[in-house]
Amino acid sequence: MQIEQLYLGKLTHWEAKNQNTGIFKQPVDAAYVSKEGLVGDVQADRRFHGGPEKALHQFAQSSYDKIVEGYPELSGIAVKGTIGENFSCAGMTDDNVFIGDIYQFGTAVIQVAQPRNPCWKINYRYNVELLSNFIAEHAISGWYYRVLQEGEVRIGDQMVLLERPNHLISNSGLLHLLNQQQPALLALEAARECAGLNTDWIKRIESRIKHLAKAG
Repeated sequence: MQIEQLYLGKLTHWEAKNQNTGIFKQPVDAAYVSKEGLVGDVQADRRFHGGPEKALHQFAQSSYDKIVEGYPELSGIAVKGTIGENFSCAGMTDDNVFIGDIYQFGTAVIQVAQPRNPCWKINYRYNVELLSNFIAEHAISGWYYRVLQEGEVRIGDQMVLLERPNHLISNSGLLHLLNQQQPALLALEAARECAGLNTDWIKRIESRIKHLAKAG
C-alpha cells in the first residue's frame, strides 16, 4: 500500500456560520509526523479534531464513490482530499482497517485509535444537508491515528502493517455495532476489550453495556 497524497490545512473562516475550519487542505509532497499530527496542519476545534488521540485522519478513497452513489450531484466534488483527511492510500477501507492496527508510516509509526464522528462541517463543506448522517449510517467515516513514533513521511512511501492486535473489530464493524439499537452484549464486551481503542470510545461502549444490562 502506497501513500498517494498528503494534505495539510490552514484555518478558513466561514462567514455564514461564523466558524473556523481546517477541513480545506492542500496537497504537499512531504511532512514531519509529530505526536500532534502532521506539522503545519491546523485543526479549528480541538475538542473534536486533533490532539494525540486524533493526530491523523484517513478517509478511504472508495468511500467517496459511495457518497457519489448516494448524492450524484457531488460527482467531481466529493473527491479525495476534500473531506479533511491528512493522507490517502488506495486499498485501505473502513472494512479492512482494524482498531489497534499499527502501521509504518514513512519513518513514523502510527496506530488506529478510533473512528471519526462525522459532523455538520461535512454537510456545509459539500452543501448537502444530512450528508454526515449518510456517512455515519453507512459506516464510512474514516478513522483517526495516534502517533507511536515520530518521523517523516512523503508521497510514495509504503504504508506497512506492522501489527494487528485484534482481528475482529474493523472500523466499520465498530460503527455498525454502535449504530444498532439492540447490539449483542457479547459483541459490545469484545469491542470494549479491543487493544488500542481510545478511552472515550471504551466509555461509550461501557455506557451501552450498562444500558442493555438494565433493560435486560
